[in-house]
Amino acid sequence: MRRVVVTGMGIVCPLGIGKEEVTMNMKRSVVAVERISSFDASNLPVKIAAEVRHFDPEKYMDKKLARRTDRFVHFALAAFKEALEQSRIDLSVFSEKTAVLVSSGMGGFITLDVENNKFLAGGASKVSPFLIPMLLINMASGIISIEYGLKGINFAPVSACASSGHSIALGAMLIKHGYADVAIVGGAEATIAPLPLAGFASMRALSMRNDEPQKASRPFDVQRDGFVMGEGGAILILESEEIALERKANIIAEIKGFGMNDDAYHMSAPDPDGVGAEKAMRLALEDAKISPRDVQYVSCHATSTPAGDVSEAKAIERVFGSNVFVNSAKALMGHLLGAAAAAETVIGILEMQENFLHAMPNLDEKDPDVKINVVGKEPLSLNIKNFVKNSFGFGGHNVSIVIGRYEG
Repeated sequence: MRRVVVTGMGIVCPLGIGKEEVTMNMKRSVVAVERISSFDASNLPVKIAAEVRHFDPEKYMDKKLARRTDRFVHFALAAFKEALEQSRIDLSVFSEKTAVLVSSGMGGFITLDVENNKFLAGGASKVSPFLIPMLLINMASGIISIEYGLKGINFAPVSACASSGHSIALGAMLIKHGYADVAIVGGAEATIAPLPLAGFASMRALSMRNDEPQKASRPFDVQRDGFVMGEGGAILILESEEIALERKANIIAEIKGFGMNDDAYHMSAPDPDGVGAEKAMRLALEDAKISPRDVQYVSCHATSTPAGDVSEAKAIERVFGSNVFVNSAKALMGHLLGAAAAAETVIGILEMQENFLHAMPNLDEKDPDVKINVVGKEPLSLNIKNFVKNSFGFGGHNVSIVIGRYEG
């Protein structure tokens, strides 16, 4: 069975465009949640979000392609370009053995919102001929392959907020078993638009702290009241160990194992005891052939919802006891939905490289039902050898991935 390593990473998220800016803002404990600026949200119950600001898609693609693709595809292409620059791989050599698995939970929802308004106001003739391809969730994977001539396995795993977690796990699986030599994996999401916000607000999933946006996202805090919508994209380039060594690549990290299952409990609520989450973590550790004692850190899914945070905390406690520290990147940048797992994996690897864990600025009082070691209001210095990334999605989908330092 082949080992799977990471040789490139790219990220666009509310904390910044690119790894350098994101790392700087993590260390500064920046909370990138503000009142919505991209449209008038005054008639919505939720008026806050974590937006990617100052992003120009034409820096990463030509004007025509930018006009004919949705914002989530723009994020994917920008993140991929950064990952490719770091990896320095000549993809033309591996074209037919490069898998592309770039997820989104909801796809081109901004396009849907805009074009539906055109239809309602002016009829069918006003609808863009690019509406359908701009909507499709698989289009980020497709466009990357078209732009770079990649002819290998290509699809977009979709499992709500676990989507890009599945992309990473499945990309690693394809390399392990020899179906691909290289895998471009990750996710992108752009759903900060009136209809998605109205829908999530209607189901009482979003924080309503409109007057205190920077205090709204508060995973594990006793006063949490829902998640904050975020947006962005993140891409990782995975390779088989032998190919990375042969081309003398700089290996950033290793994907050591993964576990995937389902709660089979409820369409949107987690199993309150976290049984599925626990099993996913145990499967990941078993696949990685390490014990819970070998893990120093868990990058939590923790979205700042009342039920989800406690469920995950219970599962982590049963697997790791008090032997790990945990945090959630959503405390700083909100919830990137289908892109969350990929963005948080990139952030976790950056933290592993820098030997620190970012702070949880809004953890004023930890929920008494959360017994695990949550990083507090200040960053924590920690030597990380291995960490676990958890991702969960509506429908009961669970993904846990073990990522570690590469040791040849």
